Amino acid sequence: MPLDQEREKPFWAHLEDLRWHLWRSVGVIVALAVIAFWQIEWLVGEVLLGPLRADFPTARLLCYLGHCPPALSLRLQAVHPSEQFLKAMVLALATGLVLGFPYVMWELWRFVRPGLYKHERQALRGIVAYVSGLFLLGVLFAYFVLVPFMMYFFATFRLSEAVENIWRIGDVISLIVQTCLAVGLVFQLPVLLWGLSQAGIITARGLRTLRRYAILLAVVLGGILTPSPDVLSQLLLAIPLWGLYELSILVVALSERRRRRYMVV
Repeated sequence: MPLDQEREKPFWAHLEDLRWHLWRSVGVIVALAVIAFWQIEWLVGEVLLGPLRADFPTARLLCYLGHCPPALSLRLQAVHPSEQFLKAMVLALATGLVLGFPYVMWELWRFVRPGLYKHERQALRGIVAYVSGLFLLGVLFAYFVLVPFMMYFFATFRLSEAVENIWRIGDVISLIVQTCLAVGLVFQLPVLLWGLSQAGIITARGLRTLRRYAILLAVVLGGILTPSPDVLSQLLLAIPLWGLYELSILVVALSERRRRRYMVV
């Protein structure tokens, strides 16, 4: 196949292109972070601490199902002079990263696309939407499902009635941000397995053979990643992980079928 003009660029020209793609991505993230910092009081009160409120959608759903979570009684504090400011910046940057993630993926695709052959571009068509959608879906799942259960468990767990829960606001921000970002990355499993299938490392048949082990691993991860000991909260993570694995099998199978069709043609 003939090479595109972009593929014939010298190495330093590609580095210059990458630099501008990175600068634009960083610029969008910083701009969104500045907006988030400007609204930091609302962001903390309404979004970050939202899962602790009785009127949070998850709490209302549990009440509708007859399992109302207990009322939480805890206090938040900052123990260092700079803690609130520094953690506000962390929260703002994390918000900018989450909201700007689709744009960052688009800039990355714009940099990679000129170096691909036509059939490779066709195979990766829609990859920005898939990666961004799975990441945002993972973040929303963590925020509306995992975070409320984690917070309710930690807030109601007692070594003794004489011990009062007084949380550091910095620890709360770190826990929620890390959980949401980590689950957003975990939801990239279908894309990861699809990429391995394109490289010839795995097949849909092999994934089906390993299904029982994948289910066991999902249950184990559900027990490890959710601190609450009840079965419901563990299944809330284990079932989506299993679902992602089944989705990965479907994606890999469809990709293999498409490759066989092109080979026949």
